[in-house]
Amino acid sequence: MQIQHTMLPYKILEAYHARLVSVRKDQVIFNEGDQPTDFFQVEEGQVKMFTTNDEGRVFTHGLFQAGESFAEPALLGSFPYPAFAIAITPVKVWKLSKSDFMRLLKDHFDIHLKLDQVLCRRLQYKTMILSEISTHQPEHRLRTIMMYIKSKISLGNQGKVTIPYTRQELADMIGLRVETVIRTIKKMEQDGTLILENRKIKI
Repeated sequence: MQIQHTMLPYKILEAYHARLVSVRKDQVIFNEGDQPTDFFQVEEGQVKMFTTNDEGRVFTHGLFQAGESFAEPALLGSFPYPAFAIAITPVKVWKLSKSDFMRLLKDHFDIHLKLDQVLCRRLQYKTMILSEISTHQPEHRLRTIMMYIKSKISLGNQGKVTIPYTRQELADMIGLRVETVIRTIKKMEQDGTLILENRKIKI
């Protein structure tokens, strides 16, 4: 999946004593309620931040790819992590201590501004998802999240792209059961809203 930005170049990370850490698939990076001590940026693989309810249902707050940082609000705001983070593939992740990260932001206004822009886009995404879950039907929710994913992948290209997530992952992003997502995708294929090729969604 192609990403629009890399938060911090590796040379900057190394200059401020960041460590590149390998994480196994399904290994927890931090737990909900842990106190934040480090800035994280994915070098390889994919990380998921999520919460679960009393019935064990998962809600995915974000999926983070190579070049993307995650969990900064808790670090900057000095409050416990509101979600779990787990490696859903083998991952390499940069870890930069809070003190070194704050020093980096003081030294580099351009990076500080870039981080502000990233956090604003995440806030926009969360507002969009909250609106979708509270007011819209499954097809509208699915179309919205897939168009958002397409915008991250395509970089302005208007052609069709393959959605690189499973039905379960899509369901967890928008608060639906996977059975509902499967039925809705079939209906959207029949309506011509999307194309299925070898079970892969193209939109």
